[in-house]
Formats: sequence, structure tokens, C-alpha cells
Amino acid sequence: MQELSAVKYEEKKSRFYAHLYLIDSPDEFFELLVRHQKLYKKAAHHCSAMKYEDKEGRVFSESKNDGEVGHPGRVLYSVLENNGLLTHAIIVSRLFGGIKLGPAGVSRAFRKSGVCAVKLYLDKKRP
Repeated sequence: MQELSAVKYEEKKSRFYAHLYLIDSPDEFFELLVRHQKLYKKAAHHCSAMKYEDKEGRVFSESKNDGEVGHPGRVLYSVLENNGLLTHAIIVSRLFGGIKLGPAGVSRAFRKSGVCAVKLYLDKKRP
């Protein structure tokens, strides 16, 4: 596994820490989740998504909402899909800032943080 980018995004006092990884197997995704829970101990939620396509073309996918309202895991998965990332995982840890965002606001904030992490990676990758 290799971290490709990491960004911090703020929305109404909540802080979202988004990390994009290149993974070598679906099992690494679960290892990364454990690592993030230790790294961001004060985070209220660790929402995530992974897409892994092996050499035979089989696709393994996973998304986790970690008890957050809305469907942030599914939103993060769509960020991976929309950018053609086939062997990647994205994990976003949210530190609650005291203001509720509602399901739509939560989904938007997770999407924005995920998009920022992917954009940073793609911008670094371009010559």
C-alpha cells in the first residue's frame, strides 16, 4: 500500500481528513481502516471506499459509512469510479465540529474532501 495524497477539508467547524491510497489487495483496505482509527482517535466517523481490480479482471469493492448519516461510503466509491481509479482506497475521517450537517450536507462534505484528495494526486501525477 502507498499513500498517494492527503488533504484536510473544513465544513462548518467539522474537519475532514481524506487520504487516497494505492492498494495491492483488498485485505490492505481493512488494515488501512484500523490504521486510521488509531491515527484519528478523536474522529467521530471513518468513512471509506475501495475498488480493486485484479489481473483476471475481477472487481472487489467495499464502502463503509461507519454510522454516519447519509451514504458517505457510497459517495466516496463514486469518486473512485468517476476518476477511473481501479486499485485504490479512500478513507475520510471526520472530527465533529459541533454543527450538524444533515444527510445531504454530510454527503457533500465527504464528496468534496474525497475529490480534493483525488485531484491532488492527479495533479501531482501530470507532467
